[in-house]
Amino acid sequence: MSIFNYKQRNNIVLVSIIVLGCFLLYALSELFSSILGAIVLFTIFRPFFLWMVEKKRLNATLSALIIIFISLIVIVIPFLSLSIMVIGKIGSINKDAIHIDQWTAKIDAFTGANLNQPHFAEETLQKLGAYGADLFPSILGSAVSIILTLLVMYFLMYFMFTQMRAFETGLLKYAPFREQHALKFAQALRDSTFSNVLGQGIIAITQGVLLAMGFYAFEIPDAIFWGVIGVFLSFLPVVGAPTMCIPASIIFFASGHNVKGILLLAYGLLFIGNIDNVLRVIINKRVGNTHPIISVIGVFIGLPLFGILGLVFGPVLLSYFLLLLEIYETNRLAADRLERIRTGVDT
Repeated sequence: MSIFNYKQRNNIVLVSIIVLGCFLLYALSELFSSILGAIVLFTIFRPFFLWMVEKKRLNATLSALIIIFISLIVIVIPFLSLSIMVIGKIGSINKDAIHIDQWTAKIDAFTGANLNQPHFAEETLQKLGAYGADLFPSILGSAVSIILTLLVMYFLMYFMFTQMRAFETGLLKYAPFREQHALKFAQALRDSTFSNVLGQGIIAITQGVLLAMGFYAFEIPDAIFWGVIGVFLSFLPVVGAPTMCIPASIIFFASGHNVKGILLLAYGLLFIGNIDNVLRVIINKRVGNTHPIISVIGVFIGLPLFGILGLVFGPVLLSYFLLLLEIYETNRLAADRLERIRTGVDT
């Protein structure tokens, strides 16, 4: 006979599950981006999948493959292409050091004379170079890792869709809260994902396009490249695409084109900057309200963990965490009330 009673055996099994689960989480930490990416894409494309399966009567497997193809064409390939373009362009800029030296000399002369910052451009370029090296380290240097991450992500997402009912039933079964709270959490998770991913993506692309158009109108070289940089910067807290107009305006001022400098600065800070606020209000009303603090803190959390993907994953993770806290608080209050009713304390 076993030396353990029923309760002791259950406790031992529970501890074993927790220990093994922690070990598995640690072992899968390198694939966390794949898991989170699959969840995000599943949440985004779920309504479209249901429309294909229930309305158009398409096969679930075919529908899942269509979604994988669409996400590759619309999201993954453009994102990787833009990232590679940015790195390639940065490399070519480093090789063409003559123009950089001329620009930095003009900016440093202007800021030294007017702002008492004689090394402003030089120090800024050094910081941006170091930041860019940390932000884009895996785009070219870890091609195998990127391919593996995408394969695992699409492998998970494929089975999430083809076995969606079983997948969602399992989530409800093992969710640590009541079914109505689980459904509420699912809806809040959907709204948060759409707000953070689609909402911020629309804002970033809009600001990048406007920045490229403005640079092209003011005859600044490589306007499309700087527009792409603006798209990435739009995800960053405080910085944003409009700040790209500041160094460009300083170059105009240093070159004696004061009118162009004033117009470009006004275009960037007043027009592009306010487009952000207008679009955010519209998106929050239609999709979900994500507080700006969540975006700011989420980016700082996500960048060290996921690199450039942290611009999206960081705010999403923080939103999920806050939703879990809300569900926990609701469950705790409900449990306290039931306990007071059971003991006859509740009045």
